[in-house]
Amino acid sequence: MKSDMLIAYYSRHGNTRKIAEQIKFATGGDLFEIKPVQSYATDYNAVVEQAKTQIRSGFRPELESMPETASYEVVFLGTPIWWHTMAPPLASFIDRFDLEKKTVVPFYSHDGEGAGRCEQDIAKMCRDSTVTRGFGTYNTGGSNTIAKIDAWLSAMGFQSQI
Repeated sequence: MKSDMLIAYYSRHGNTRKIAEQIKFATGGDLFEIKPVQSYATDYNAVVEQAKTQIRSGFRPELESMPETASYEVVFLGTPIWWHTMAPPLASFIDRFDLEKKTVVPFYSHDGEGAGRCEQDIAKMCRDSTVTRGFGTYNTGGSNTIAKIDAWLSAMGFQSQI
């Protein structure tokens, strides 16, 4: 049986992936990795410049694939925080995925700067959805991240599958 929850995420270094995997483990949702057709540079400074340019211009990279949308009622959306918002691959996903009348649950990893305007930007892009409170952590979050994710999910009424 297919889940009614999708956990879609973009992760450049694996930090957001680890959060997504814990959400999958706790909820039993389907995991989907968002992959841009053209990968980002490996050099940090080059990625910073590329990300700044893309975010400022509203660029949406092409994605390798998209999941079917009809069966999902809840969609978790994960991203690293780039320039105080979501990474462009997640914005592309939101543009292309039909989120109307779905519950959207943001989650993110950051490098110490916090969420910035990420949750607000997701809410603006998902006007016809119910957007919940998000979850964020510094990089992978440390040893108590699993407990924090589980507490966050529980507080929002998502029953743990474990």
